[in-house]
Order: sequence, then structure tokens, then C-alpha cells
Amino acid sequence: MHATSPLPLLKRVPPGAWITLVWCTSMLLTLLARVRLPGEWQPDQLPAVQLYRWDGLLIHALSTVMVLVGAWLLERRPLAALTWLILAPICETATLGAGGLPMAQYLTPIVALYFIASARPRRTAGAALAMGIGTLVVYIATRLLCGWPAGISAEVAVALVTVIAWLLGTSTRHAREHAERMSAQTAAQAVTAERLRIAREMHDTVAHSIGIIALQAGAAARVATTQPEAAREAMRAVETTGRETLAGLRRMLVALRAADAGQGDDTAAAAQPAGLDDVDRLAAATTAAGVRVEVQRVGEPRQLPPDIDLSAFRIIQESVTNVVRHSGTHACRVTVDYGEEELALEVTDDGRGRSTSTDTGFGLAGMRERVALLHGQFSAAPRPEGGFRVAARLPVPAGAR
Repeated sequence: MHATSPLPLLKRVPPGAWITLVWCTSMLLTLLARVRLPGEWQPDQLPAVQLYRWDGLLIHALSTVMVLVGAWLLERRPLAALTWLILAPICETATLGAGGLPMAQYLTPIVALYFIASARPRRTAGAALAMGIGTLVVYIATRLLCGWPAGISAEVAVALVTVIAWLLGTSTRHAREHAERMSAQTAAQAVTAERLRIAREMHDTVAHSIGIIALQAGAAARVATTQPEAAREAMRAVETTGRETLAGLRRMLVALRAADAGQGDDTAAAAQPAGLDDVDRLAAATTAAGVRVEVQRVGEPRQLPPDIDLSAFRIIQESVTNVVRHSGTHACRVTVDYGEEELALEVTDDGRGRSTSTDTGFGLAGMRERVALLHGQFSAAPRPEGGFRVAARLPVPAGAR
């Protein structure tokens, strides 16, 4: 199994721990603001009478218990947790003599609102925002109806910070959902690409060999009574081609299993794919089956990247297979041009110049896909003078030139 990288340190801390940390920090800031620090003539905010009395300390403890309960419920029952986290600053504000819910005390519900908006569905996040803003409105309205002073300006700032925290959480959720969709889409595309690659390899490996086998078997059937030795030779060719096909399929399966199991280079080396060095063997086998293949090389042959080498061979193999199956001719020409910046392939014949009703079109589609993956150019069409022409141009990377 593949090892997964551990989460960043900050992401390992659960939301409830962050809530508790924010509450302790806000309590510390509240007490520091009501103590004359060095360099100050008086505290930044005057303390209320009950702040340090037994009833004030009891309210501090009760508020802290509410925060702990809300932090414990946050990941299981977010709206219930937010209720406790809103009641805690309301209770704590009773000991401060403030005209509204101070920003320091309301930071705990604000942070909780961010976590809810980032992790919960849209409906839950909307209900949490309504609870957060509605509490501020009800709190100020109650003080105004009772004739008590109300810090409306400070509450507007608290409400803005609350909305901003909710928007940040919503943006985080949308980004995560988008990343999950893109990951799923990428995985689906990778699976589709792998299926197409396997289908191309299976088609290219089997189609040519089956065509040769069909030709040899037909020839053996025609001369079985009149030329027994020729019939036996054709059947030996059928056996040889069948064994080569099975070996090719076995190499492909070994490579696929090795890639799936994550094995090393030894297994991959044992399943070495075909390349342009096998064109002569392909031409000899096809010629022996009754369709003469003339191979012409232009330029100096050189080592090519494995993907280009394999694709070039498969294009030639599929083109020759189409000549055997559909052209109705007894000869074709293969040209391999080793250019400085590209590899040019051309397969031509003098046959019918069109596909038959038995042609499914998978071969041409597979060749076109191979060339497109290598950012090359592909064409396949009847020739004006008769016959059919398949041409492909595959760019060669600068490091392989």
C-alpha cells in the first residue's frame, strides 16, 4: 500500500480545541484590558464591580463550562453547540458592565461559525449565520427596550466580523468541494485513458496476428489435398503466429500486473514492449502470409523514446493489418523517415482504397488517438491514383534528437 503523508500540524487540532483556545485567549485579553499595565495611567477599560467578587467568578466558571460543552458538541451537533457558545459570551458580558457583546467575548461564536460554514451543508451554515447575527440584533434591541445604554457601533463591527468569518468558511467549503470534484474527474479520466490504452494494445497485438492466421489457414485449406507440404507449412506458420500472439498478450498482462502491484524494474524489463526494430519481423511474417511488405528507411535510424517507438510500430502494424484484411491487394509499402525534429511514417497500397463493411473503424481511431497523445499529425484516406495511404508525423523531443 502507498504511504499517505500526514496532515499539517494545524489541521490535526480539532475544531473544539480551537474553540477552547480562543475562549481562554479572549478571557485573558478581557482581564488585561481591565488592569493598569506598565506605562498606563489607568486601565483601558474600567472593571465592573462584580468582576472580581464571588458572583463574578461564578459567572466566569459557568461561562467556561458552556464553552466546553459547545466545543464538545461542535462536530456532532453544530447548531446546539453554537447555542451554548452564544450563551457563554452573553453570560460573561453580565460581569463586564458593557453596553453590548464585546468582540473579544464573541470571537468564540465567530470561530465556531467559520467551522460550521466550512464543514456543514449550506442549510446548516445559513441557520448558523442567522443565529449569530440574530443574537446581536436581539441583544441590542433588548437593551434599547429596557432603556439601558447600547453600544450599537461596536455591535455593527462585531456583526461585520461575523459575516466575514461565515463567508470565509463558505469559501473554504466551496474550494474543498471543487477540489473533490476535480479529483474525481481526474480519476475518471485516468481510468478512461487506461482503458483506451489497454484496448489499443489488445487490438494492435491481436488484430494483425489474427489476420495473418486467417490468411495462412485459408491458404492451407485451399491446398490441403493438392499440396500437402504447403498446407503443413501454412499450418506451422499459423502455430508460430499464434504462439507469438500468446506471448505478446502474456507480456502485456505481466506489465499491467506489475504496474498495478508497483513492482520494480526487473518485471518491467521482462515485459519489454515492441518497437521499430520489429518492423522487419512484421514484414517477414506478413510476406509469408501472402501480402508482400516493402520496408524503406530514410535517414539514420536511432534510439527513440519508448512511447514514440511503441506508437510508431503499432501504427505500422495496424496499417499493414488493414491492408491484409481490407485492401484486396498483395503488396504494400512502409516508409520510416527519421527526421531531425520528427518521425514520419507512411503506409501505402494499391488496393481498393476504401474500407469494407466488416471494418469497425477501431484501428483508425486507435492510430489517431496514439498520434494525438504524442501531439503529432495523422491522416488516412484513399489515394487519387488508387489504393489507400496512412501517414503520421510524430514530433521527437529535443533531448532525443
